[in-house]
Amino acid sequence: MKFKHNKKRNTIFIFESLVRELTKSVINKDFSRKKEILSIIKENFSNTTVLGKELEYYKSILESKELKRGFAEKLLQEIKREHSKLNKEDIFKSQSKLIKQINKGLSSDVFMNFVPNYKNLATVYQFLNADMSPKRRVMLEEAIVDFITQTDGPATNKKTPQDSLTLQTFIKKFNSAYKKDLHVEQKDLLNKYVASFADNGIDLKIFLNEEIKRLKNNLTKGLSSEEIKEKSEITDKTKKVLTLMEEYKNKKIDSRMIEQVLKIQSLAREIT
Repeated sequence: MKFKHNKKRNTIFIFESLVRELTKSVINKDFSRKKEILSIIKENFSNTTVLGKELEYYKSILESKELKRGFAEKLLQEIKREHSKLNKEDIFKSQSKLIKQINKGLSSDVFMNFVPNYKNLATVYQFLNADMSPKRRVMLEEAIVDFITQTDGPATNKKTPQDSLTLQTFIKKFNSAYKKDLHVEQKDLLNKYVASFADNGIDLKIFLNEEIKRLKNNLTKGLSSEEIKEKSEITDKTKKVLTLMEEYKNKKIDSRMIEQVLKIQSLAREIT
């Protein structure tokens, strides 16, 4: 019998979904929601909780990169052995409590968040939790060993139909939630950022390169206007922002940078 992946019972999927929900609340300046999410994460995923302990086992596998094959195989067996010591009933009860908190305090839509590496998360979940035939167990272990021993090289990012559907659903919900609050260029940036999880960020990098160039030009022009020259506070702020953007070329694109660019887009509209 095939073991189904229940994402609401996948501890790391719930955690990653909450992190993405937290990012959205920060971008949208919804401080009340941010506080609620942080409270849920701290309560359920601290080092002393059973979910916090289980999360560490997931991370130990999923965050491992470019390992030697022999070491990777030994690591998986050790993690599975340690994970088996966790009380399954305690995990189930803790997950049920967490699911109830999310549904009541946030929304069931949290579980619709697009989480990158979804397929790998599901594979690790099955490897750690499923009672299965030796053949199936070996196949799952081989799949995990393959992705934690893989060295960086040409991208082979294969998107499954399930990944595509999840991504499309997330973008639709994201646009619906923010369409009244964001400008066109901000929504474009967020859409590119969300889609970057599925295409290695190629379109996002191209878009950001052009958008940062546009913002620099707009802010520089704004500084030369007589109205802005008379406002020293705005002038100083704009100069700091221009310096910040110069540093972007040496930084990795992450949620913090995206949040900053969203604010810069608003600033550019104010002074031009």
